[in-house]
Amino acid sequence: MNLETPKKFRDLVNQAHQVAEHYFRPISRKYDKAEHAYPKELDLLAALLDGMNAGSPDAIGATSASKRGAAREQQEGIKNGGNMSALLGVMELCWGDVGLLLAMPRQGLGNAAIAAVANDEQLARFGGTWAAMAITEPGCGSDSAAIRTTAIKDGDHYVLNGEKVYVTSGERADSVVVWATLDKSLGRAAIKSFVVEHGTPGMSVTRLEKKLGIKASDTAAISFSDCRVPAANLLGNPEIDVQKGFAGVMETFDNTRPLVAGMAVGLAKASLDRTRELLKKVCKLDYRAPLLSVSHAEATLYRLEAEWQAARLLTLKAAWMADNKLPNSKEASIAKAKAGRVANEVTLKCVELAGALGYGEDELLEKWARDSKILDIFEGTQQIQLLIVARRLLGKSSSELK
Repeated sequence: MNLETPKKFRDLVNQAHQVAEHYFRPISRKYDKAEHAYPKELDLLAALLDGMNAGSPDAIGATSASKRGAAREQQEGIKNGGNMSALLGVMELCWGDVGLLLAMPRQGLGNAAIAAVANDEQLARFGGTWAAMAITEPGCGSDSAAIRTTAIKDGDHYVLNGEKVYVTSGERADSVVVWATLDKSLGRAAIKSFVVEHGTPGMSVTRLEKKLGIKASDTAAISFSDCRVPAANLLGNPEIDVQKGFAGVMETFDNTRPLVAGMAVGLAKASLDRTRELLKKVCKLDYRAPLLSVSHAEATLYRLEAEWQAARLLTLKAAWMADNKLPNSKEASIAKAKAGRVANEVTLKCVELAGALGYGEDELLEKWARDSKILDIFEGTQQIQLLIVARRLLGKSSSELK
């Protein structure tokens, strides 16, 4: 097993790292302090990435994360494709700034959802859109099956009613991928996702949230009141398949959870790299020395680096499985759980290791610690990921193991 970055992706990784270092880092603090201000610098970068990614299955952003192309790639003998390239790009960009990546036009989780489940006609129609993803509701957080936003068929349209909260890029994006139920009595099997364009009558942004971290990214609450959406905007199969249940819409997470894990891996690496630089001024950092013979600060750094490496490898495995069209629901949740927890621990410990320097705004360490918390929460909390893993290992359904 070769654990190094595939040769064909090395230029992509280098380009993403250059963007993180020379484009994201210099404006990182600026937009951390200017919450809700749109980073205009991202427009040029987004246009450049669109040009670089045009026609390429090995793109930097979220739009290449899909199992759709995996069958073709497998026939050609390719084992590393769109999911791996998207993950490697995300890791590097989040070494620069997670909030700025989340604020990037056309690189949102809604775009990953479209890439994962849209049909060919929808892919062509929504190819240039910037899509947010709206799942969470005031009374529905980690349990996506408890969604109460309704979608009632009316001729060639669906009528949506409900409220969504904590929608990343909910105000700025061109459209929102909204999860809604076609029939509450049928439970999770009736939940579908719809692409709703901003400006559609009945859809309105009701507020923007003030947050602990990722302040460069807007987080919105959106309400839907008799909002008419074309039936052609329903992603995936419009029929309710009770046998398949929730699996159809949940396939989106198999692609997006490794990406969120990648965000955590990239952010944790930024903290480790900077802390290592600071500790070199007072410690030898001899990796050959036994842990019992080094300072507590050195031993802590080594342990954090080992945890980070474990999170990284689990995340790469989940993306690799998606590229090879292997069931990766369990592995995606394992990667998300491990990477989210490691990012929290690493960033907070790095602040601690750097002392007063880590706590002040002269360094980005305190910002990274604040940014890391969301990566253990959105796309399914730590607790939900562990519950999913337990169900897969024990062969239990969601009703059997809650």
